[in-house]
Amino acid sequence: MKDAFGLPRSLLVLGGTSEIALATARRLVARRARTVWLAGRPSPALDAAASHLRVLGAEVHTVAFDALDPESHEAVLGKVFAEGDIDMVLLAFGILGDQAHDEREPVAAVRVAQTNYTGAVSAGLVSARALQAQGHGSLVVLSSVAGERARRADFIYGSSKAGLDVFAQGLGDALHGTGVHVMVVRPGFVRSKMTAGLPEAPLTTTPEAVATAIELGLRRRSETVWVPGALRAVMSALRHVPRGVFRRLPV
Repeated sequence: MKDAFGLPRSLLVLGGTSEIALATARRLVARRARTVWLAGRPSPALDAAASHLRVLGAEVHTVAFDALDPESHEAVLGKVFAEGDIDMVLLAFGILGDQAHDEREPVAAVRVAQTNYTGAVSAGLVSARALQAQGHGSLVVLSSVAGERARRADFIYGSSKAGLDVFAQGLGDALHGTGVHVMVVRPGFVRSKMTAGLPEAPLTTTPEAVATAIELGLRRRSETVWVPGALRAVMSALRHVPRGVFRRLPV
């Protein structure tokens, strides 16, 4: 069960090699989380992440999970929940894609959509049902400000995150009053391996900053978290910029 501050003692990470997810896991282990499940494709990176968290004092398990295989999600995640209650599920998998390449190769664009949206819908629903069955828990969904408004530079990725964001909001409404808390996290540009080599945007953040915001959001039982917080006002303004003007902005 969660501690007195609403922080989890047990954590399931979907996307076990995500830098944001691992920064969050490290922070929660430091706050007395004791059991961590890292779900992802088997790899040396997944094993290394598990070893690192064990050194910090957590009991860590790995489980083979593939976002692109939704038919397996119920069985794979069901085995995790069968081992005991999970206080928090962090849905953190996703791919950025390559906008220029993916526009020319529709199959690659579809892979972005299937990973970031279709896979998340499946895993999110399976996790939500399990959390509801145990009567408590949080589902934290990593969205992105890229889903707030279509941009020429990343509309394939952004559209997948827009779908995920709306799905997570609706799921939160569906679970309201059940004891299950859904929190949508909208980071801006995050300095990480996934974005290495890309030009940084204004209000660039880090995995550690996102992890800090997630902890605060859990304590407050927030439904939406912006990272950094200033992005909420920025995106509110950009949302209302006329389209002809918006497409000329350097965003």
